[in-house]
Amino acid sequence: MIRFLEDMGIRYAIFRIWHEIQVRTGLLTLRFPVDKKHLPSFSREKWLDQKIQFVFDPADLNLKKDPSLSRLQERAAQLRQNKFLYFHDQWRTVSDWHTNPENGFIYEKNTHWSKIPTLSKQAGDIKYVWEKSRFCFLFDLLRYDFHFKNDHSRVVFAFISDWIDQNPVNRGPNWCCGQEISLRALNWTFAIHYYKNSETLSSALFNKIVQSIYEQMRRVAKHIPFSRTAVRNNHALTETLALYVIGTFFPHFPESGEWKRDGKKWFEEEIGFQVYEDGTFLQFSMNYHRVVVQLLTFAISIAKQNGDKWADIVYDRAKKSLHFLRSCQDEATGWLPNYGNNDGALFFPLTECHFRDFRPQLQALANILNLKLGYEKGPWIEEAAWFNLNFHRGTHETFQPKPVTSFEQGGYYMIRETQTLTFLRCGAYKNRPFQADNMHLDIWANGVNILRDAGSYSYNTDEKWLRYFAGTASHNTVMLGDFDQMRKGPRFMWFNWIKRAKAFVDEDIDSFYIHGEFEGFQQLGKGIKHQRSVTKLKEKRHWIIEDHIENRPDYLPMHQIWHPHPDFFQHYVITAEDNHGNEIKLEKTEGWHSETYGKKVACGRLVFASFGNYIRTVIQAKSPI
Repeated sequence: MIRFLEDMGIRYAIFRIWHEIQVRTGLLTLRFPVDKKHLPSFSREKWLDQKIQFVFDPADLNLKKDPSLSRLQERAAQLRQNKFLYFHDQWRTVSDWHTNPENGFIYEKNTHWSKIPTLSKQAGDIKYVWEKSRFCFLFDLLRYDFHFKNDHSRVVFAFISDWIDQNPVNRGPNWCCGQEISLRALNWTFAIHYYKNSETLSSALFNKIVQSIYEQMRRVAKHIPFSRTAVRNNHALTETLALYVIGTFFPHFPESGEWKRDGKKWFEEEIGFQVYEDGTFLQFSMNYHRVVVQLLTFAISIAKQNGDKWADIVYDRAKKSLHFLRSCQDEATGWLPNYGNNDGALFFPLTECHFRDFRPQLQALANILNLKLGYEKGPWIEEAAWFNLNFHRGTHETFQPKPVTSFEQGGYYMIRETQTLTFLRCGAYKNRPFQADNMHLDIWANGVNILRDAGSYSYNTDEKWLRYFAGTASHNTVMLGDFDQMRKGPRFMWFNWIKRAKAFVDEDIDSFYIHGEFEGFQQLGKGIKHQRSVTKLKEKRHWIIEDHIENRPDYLPMHQIWHPHPDFFQHYVITAEDNHGNEIKLEKTEGWHSETYGKKVACGRLVFASFGNYIRTVIQAKSPI
């Protein structure tokens, strides 16, 4: 408890205790009543007459129609049959809004949201219910209508109207999370704007949808302290931005002025807090950082279209986020290491690019910041068009990748060459860690992730899988026996945060270097240090990794762990030796890989074990580059 208070702070602890009291006593049900607060009548025509600009004009999209997009056509056809793509990889047939398609569990739609079991083993992972109710699938229908000159407005508004009918105010699982509500409101706003001139959008239907948006944002606004205090990550960013956006586009709401003002102030504060000065992000996750990128793009575009401006720190952190993520990006694929929590989030899927390809989101943000990222032309440019973002005339700052790069606040270090990317994570925590993954090494060569991160799999599953995917065992680093670098707490919590860590990058005539060290494994004793040196021979697929453990308990071996690509041994050789030059035998064990959320496959996992304090590993290609 002392360590918990030291790490999370007294304010956090008091807030969580008070929130739990409200849940158990029923105070939350009183604070969030289930009756509607009806809005004065406001016609669609009056809304259209407002001089408020959305991020795009459906009649004037600067985008060439492409009727050859067969996969988009197929997805639209699936949606018409109530088949939805979950987490970009799993097709599920779902006809309602409360059934978990993974296990068939049906949530009670009339139960107050504060009493819904979000972490129930019987109910399974609630994200399977939330995923459909985010309405991200609407973008497939909007994009299909644009490229194929069609009109799915009846289908789109039928989905929205049915959701409203089946999800009464403040009841059921889809009212539990402020971020999920915010995303739904934003995505509905996209749809309303795209079909704003459609005959399907009658005044009655418009008022029904707007009334629901109002009720949902009242729920978000009233519970925003929870996201900004107890959660304080991308949830808070999404919710504060939604308050600003909805306050902007629906000024007839009684609270719109307050929402817009507070949302703007809070979003600026959250960006300044959550995105570090070097452009790294406090959730230590590539996927969640991309969420931030899309939110920044939306925010900056909305403000620009309507003559508003954010605080300077928003533009500064946006630019630095681009620099960081672009530095971590594989040149051939546009993918980044599958590092950190990855729940499949892609709030606004606006291209045909693979889910793991970050070029659409980075390109869109770069355009509005007048930056060039060095991409060739490709399908990733479509997202920028939907956000009405084109390069302006004048000078542009161009991203120039450096051979060695360090981001010390976040703890990321990269070696970049034409055909290889070497990525090392070594950092201390001033904010809550989510995975015990220090010294994880990711290696890419010729567009292939030859040594990779295992991914996340699922947030609500058996303890075995939670520990594996969030723990040290699923990363390319070192364990002591079967112990993680930090001590696992309940759910997303870790104790014994790593507070001491440092690293640097360097190069000489023939090689690049990364050297890092941290103090961890506090549950096993004091002063245990892991030092890792990575040497990359220039213009060769040849790496030397040296791991040294200080003050290792004598009864525990050090386990150096690797998660190779399935084709690794066709092209590479890996060997290891101890500090006396004796060969260490390679042990092949069962590992797991999760490229997309909710899906895992068995894979090979390599382990070098030693009761010494040093392992030197060499990885080299069987043939030259």
